[in-house]
Amino acid sequence: MSVEDGGMPGLGRSRQARWTLMLLLSTAMYGAHAPLLALCHVDGRVPFRPSSAVLLTELTKLLLCAFSLLVGWQAWPQGSPPWRQAAPFALSALLYGANNNLVIYLQRYMDPSTYQVLSNLKIGSTALFYCLFLRHHLSARQGLALLLLMVAGACYAAGGLQDPGNTLSGTHPAAAASPMPLHITPLGLLLLILYCLISGLSSVYTELLMKRQRLPLAIQNLFLYTFGVLLNLGLHAGSGPGPGFLEGFSGWAALVVLSQALNGLLMSAVMKHGSSITRLFVVSCSLVVNAVLSAALLRLQLTATFFLATLLIGLAVRLYYGSH
Repeated sequence: MSVEDGGMPGLGRSRQARWTLMLLLSTAMYGAHAPLLALCHVDGRVPFRPSSAVLLTELTKLLLCAFSLLVGWQAWPQGSPPWRQAAPFALSALLYGANNNLVIYLQRYMDPSTYQVLSNLKIGSTALFYCLFLRHHLSARQGLALLLLMVAGACYAAGGLQDPGNTLSGTHPAAAASPMPLHITPLGLLLLILYCLISGLSSVYTELLMKRQRLPLAIQNLFLYTFGVLLNLGLHAGSGPGPGFLEGFSGWAALVVLSQALNGLLMSAVMKHGSSITRLFVVSCSLVVNAVLSAALLRLQLTATFFLATLLIGLAVRLYYGSH
């Protein structure tokens, strides 16, 4: 398996096993995010400010990077500090920050189901930028695999889980009382396209940056998350009135922050040693983990659509990474 295909060439068995374990852990953490967030709910809503959680996640990532440098897990390069190489990471942090805020803003112009289905177009935008900027050619077989990933994500979003208390409509009982019709405004469509483009661009740009710079991953992460903390600190300060910084946090909320921070670090390793395409497969495979945990923890029912989505994801993995 080549780097372009998301693997690491020339690895021994032990290193390949660690790489596989890292991908599995990242898949599990992605999949656990939504169920863990649901367990944080109090009276049907998140009791803390989302901007607080995002800022704490970025700060945790930054502290973990600094710790790895201090204890010698990663070596600081010899010579003068490479501060000039930090500047390009400001754009990465800005793109990620813009995308995180667009997700919230989009909800004003479309219903959640429409967003979940159409947001899978970011798979296509990532593949497009991957080919343009990294000069990698995707075969017809690989292109079909990515198309199947988009379809699988749309299938899962359209009805992979169902509340047993409302089996006829497949929606939450609270939503059944005042259902939100499927809709998207013209402005919402434009913003969604912008969201998908920024999502793909941020992923591919960060991968390009990490691979071109000959710096240890921990130092690159230190640059990236320093800008991330500064950006999100400003966004939190400007988010208006709301709960206090740590108000409403529970053990579940702390677990959400920690898992997201660790997963961010794992994804950085994937971007440096694997590819943005590998990240797409990790995110898509996490849908299976998300569904299983939602069924176990939130008592939601798996539907036939979920099994169709799982089948499509498995087929996509086989097409992309299988022998040609």
